Amino acid sequence: MNLSEKVLETLSDMEGVVETFRVNGEILEDLRKIESQIRATLDLEVKNEGIDECLKRQNIYCIIKDGRFRPPPEPTVLLMGDGELIMGKEIIPTDKTDYSSMEEAVFLSEDFVLFKNIKPKDREYFLMPPIPFPEVEEIEGTEDVVSSSPSGLGDQFLRKTHGLIDDPRLASVIIGFNSKE
Repeated sequence: MNLSEKVLETLSDMEGVVETFRVNGEILEDLRKIESQIRATLDLEVKNEGIDECLKRQNIYCIIKDGRFRPPPEPTVLLMGDGELIMGKEIIPTDKTDYSSMEEAVFLSEDFVLFKNIKPKDREYFLMPPIPFPEVEEIEGTEDVVSSSPSGLGDQFLRKTHGLIDDPRLASVIIGFNSKE
C-alpha cells in the first residue's frame, strides 16, 4: 500500500468521517481564492494560517465529518491583538480551565471566551492556527503534518465539488503534509 492509500484509509476509518478525498488541481486553486477573500463579522480580519500552512504542503487531503468526529487537540480559533496577544479563544472539550470563576473572562458563546483585561494597541483579528493531526502524524512517511478548517464558503465549496448536500451537521477539515519519501 502506498502512502496516499494509507492516508486515505486512515482518514476514512476515523469515527465521524463521512467522506475523504485528495485536494489538488483546479479545486485546490479555487479553494485558495475563496480563502484569501474571507472577512469576519464587523469586518474583522480573519487570518487562517492553518489553511495557508496546509496549502503549502506537498499532499493535501480533505475529510467531511459529522458530530461523532473527535474534538480538536488545540483551539481552532483565537482572537488576537497586536500579533501576539491572545484576547480570546475557543474552549475545546479537553480544556479543563474554569473560565467562569475568572473575573476577566467573558463568554461570547458557550465555547468561546474573551479576556476583557487584554487590550490591544492596534486592531484585533481572528486567527485560525494550524492544528496537529495525530492520526496522520503516526503514518510512516509523513512529516510536517497540519490541519485546519476552511471558512464557511470554503467548506460549502468542498462539499459541493464532491456532490455532498449543504448540511450544517457536516464540516470539512483540510490536512496537509509533506512526504519523507
